[in-house]
Amino acid sequence: MLALRLLNVVAPAYFLCIALVTLVLQLFLFLPRMREDPTAARLFSPALLHGALFLFLSTNALGNYVLVIQNSPDDLDACQGAEARRALCPPPSTHFCRVCARVTLRHDHHCFFTGNCIGSRNMRNFILFCLYTSLACLYSMVAGVAYISAVLSISFAHPLAFLTLLPTSISQFFSGAVLGSEMFVILMLYLWFAIGLACAGFCCHQLLLILRGQTRHQVRKGVAVRPRPWRKNLQEVFGKRWLLGLLVPMFNVGSESCKQRDK
Repeated sequence: MLALRLLNVVAPAYFLCIALVTLVLQLFLFLPRMREDPTAARLFSPALLHGALFLFLSTNALGNYVLVIQNSPDDLDACQGAEARRALCPPPSTHFCRVCARVTLRHDHHCFFTGNCIGSRNMRNFILFCLYTSLACLYSMVAGVAYISAVLSISFAHPLAFLTLLPTSISQFFSGAVLGSEMFVILMLYLWFAIGLACAGFCCHQLLLILRGQTRHQVRKGVAVRPRPWRKNLQEVFGKRWLLGLLVPMFNVGSESCKQRDK
């Protein structure tokens, strides 16, 4: 349990460090490099468009990250104390998390990167957090590839060029042909790629469970759920005004998840 609680502190710090490093690289390396293009138009320059798109993705990723943490899935009005929670909030739709020491309505899993349980109140924000984190990482990887291609005069036209970039750059780094800052960006490319794919896969998996009306906790425990239309399952999580929540990080956009009953 001590190791899990330590991970509950280290994982959010790791995520925030990655976010800070990404922001610094975007502001001080990628954007200045794009502004050096003399052929770019002033109104719709690549730097302006890149900065606006990255700001949109990062704002939604960090905004939903904060909302996942702030919107605790506790049902404190109905359940007071650990024993009372187990008695008044029976499974399968609730679960007592030992790491958080709280009851989660429609418990899905405990996310160590947010240090919080994912349940009925913050599921929509968690999915959007995964979506925009994936997009922000993959977009940063594309911007980093363009930066490395311009600085080191490397062509990525061949499909295997990205896979062979790391071992080739390591040998050139020790020979002095690649600077430390350039080597750091190359390492970040692979980290962005890994995080982007992981978050995309996790987001798709969560959406599939929502379409089925299930949670990861119910799947793990083998709990059967009553079949319902997939549109209703989506509406309970994302609400009727789902487009507003997709564009702007918000908590309550008409979601009906708080009105769910035990399956």
